[in-house]
Amino acid sequence: MPTEDELFAAVDEVLARGPILPPPAERTRLREAAGLTQEEVAQVLQARRETVIAWESGRKTPRPPRLQAYKRLLDGWAAKYPTSDPTPTE
Repeated sequence: MPTEDELFAAVDEVLARGPILPPPAERTRLREAAGLTQEEVAQVLQARRETVIAWESGRKTPRPPRLQAYKRLLDGWAAKYPTSDPTPTE
């Protein structure tokens, strides 16, 4: 049986791997809940609309520094527009 310290160390290692984005459908839900278009998100993140479409579909993942900025935006929306689904997002 692992100790609490061992489990915490394993969790910290996973957290240190970098920001994890919510599933693609949740990315779209959050943007729509905020009332923004893909073009508006693209302008904020200084990217092309097609790039935001690829992020929302899960075809592509943003690279730093946009990855951290996009995650911050999504996290802010998630706090403001929580899901009504009681199951956690992956």
